[in-house]
Amino acid sequence: MGSILIVYTSRVNETKGIAELIAEGVRQAGHQVQVKTAQQIETEEDLIGFDAYVFGSPTYHGEMLPSMKQVLFMAERAQLKDKPGGAFGAYGWGGEANKRIFDTMNYIFKMKMASGPLMIKASWVEDGVETAQAYGKEIADMI
Repeated sequence: MGSILIVYTSRVNETKGIAELIAEGVRQAGHQVQVKTAQQIETEEDLIGFDAYVFGSPTYHGEMLPSMKQVLFMAERAQLKDKPGGAFGAYGWGGEANKRIFDTMNYIFKMKMASGPLMIKASWVEDGVETAQAYGKEIADMI
């Protein structure tokens, strides 16, 4: 049984809802999961000791929120190379934050990434529940 850390930041709790659904998928796959806000990550030591990582932020004015940028700076020092990972976040238009987080984890941290960033606008849109849970299962299966 592996342990996955999901770290998110949220403006209006949509990204929080997606994080919780991803966590449900991880649990359904038989793994342990911790869900934390970006504000709960204070140093890179808070990121050490997990088998996989999932980071999420909503896209706001084309960017991820500053607290997720801070987590990514810490994650760069946490030596996550070759760890499984994924990225997600609620968005209204293009989902730029999801893509930037994913690319940072893939190309800078050199993590083994899921098939792509989770691209759903909100947990309640169409098949958002099933899609987010499936993403959690996908990352759990990478361990």
